[in-house]
Amino acid sequence: MANQVRDEFLHAWNGYKQYAWGHDELRPLTKTPRDWYDKSLLMTPVDALDTMTVMGLDDEAAKTRDYIAKNLSFDQDIYVKNFEITIRMLGGLLGNYQLSGDKRLLALAQDLGNRLLPAFDSPTGMPYVFVNLKTGKTRGDVSNPAEIGTLLLEFGTLSKLTGNPVYYDKAKRALVAVYDHRSKIGLVGTSINVETGKWTDPTSHISGMIDSYYEYLLKASILFGDKDCERMWKDSIVAVNKYVADEVRGELWYGQVDMNTGKRISTHYGALDAFLPAVLALGGDLDRAKRLQDSSYKMWNVAGIEPEEINYSTMKIAEPAYPLRPEIIESTYYLYTYTNNSKYLDMGQTFFDGLHKFCRTEVAYAAMKNVETKEMANSMESFFFAETLKYLYLLYAPKSTLDLKTTVFNTEAHPLKKTW
Repeated sequence: MANQVRDEFLHAWNGYKQYAWGHDELRPLTKTPRDWYDKSLLMTPVDALDTMTVMGLDDEAAKTRDYIAKNLSFDQDIYVKNFEITIRMLGGLLGNYQLSGDKRLLALAQDLGNRLLPAFDSPTGMPYVFVNLKTGKTRGDVSNPAEIGTLLLEFGTLSKLTGNPVYYDKAKRALVAVYDHRSKIGLVGTSINVETGKWTDPTSHISGMIDSYYEYLLKASILFGDKDCERMWKDSIVAVNKYVADEVRGELWYGQVDMNTGKRISTHYGALDAFLPAVLALGGDLDRAKRLQDSSYKMWNVAGIEPEEINYSTMKIAEPAYPLRPEIIESTYYLYTYTNNSKYLDMGQTFFDGLHKFCRTEVAYAAMKNVETKEMANSMESFFFAETLKYLYLLYAPKSTLDLKTTVFNTEAHPLKKTW
């Protein structure tokens, strides 16, 4: 299985190289390139590089790393999304520097980190959504817990590797600010104004816009031994399990509630929510992790491939797209690592088969517009290489490949290690 996953990685990677080399992404149906901004930031090569290393594709990794080192420049007059560039680019450069020892990658990471720092210059310390890499100007004052709180692993690692505490301090201040704005019952909302600290959407859940805020509380406590993060994680997960968790038909799900009252708003659960079993398992709560993973698996099997969102009270699909998301596979990898139960290998086979059957094209892999009609979308985001295929590979690879005891994965699956 590990070899099969590697072969599919090469199939998609070779398609990217043939039709979109030097650009951020491949559009797999039209076989054309796509860039996020006016100039390419080599998103797919940076995101895919450590997966090559993990898979033992050493020659390909060396060539790709050299290309990145020689061609990637952040000296560009473009407004970038601080969160996305941090998890993909900064995380990718740092993880690959640790794997390879190539100091050119660390220099690129530090240059990028410096260019992103102005994002944090708000009255609350919570970063603006966008920052201009050349001018340092910022915009976007309404953000969310995930985009504010999913920066400490990357900026903290940059501090540890360069000896400059400013990156750690700014990112931690932002993370603590989200926690400090939690409600009386311990929950956070969906969106907040970074200038005033006022919530603009009080809906609480574990899905996109909040998800990785919780993930980084726990992971920062592990990677850095940060006791504040450990305390904030323990407080937060108690509130989430008390109010957001839901029992339906004897199954465990997590829905949407009002952050101030805990009153249930809706019973939607989706592909992004499926990260939580991994985090619960990492935090030692295997019982909830296993139950929620069973629910995620049930969601995947509604249409033979995972929808973006379902209504778990009716098991009807609420949002039928599938953007090649990795979270359910990530959780499967964690649960297999911690339980050694072969049922998780069988789950992985189901995911691999679904991807291969419904998303594979002649040159790469394509997202799906609709998992019910099986219509494809002209998109293959870089996280397919960074996360989806990496976690699927690690599920079957020898356990020594990367070890959860010594490695903390950022939310884009870039491996960070306590080398300091």
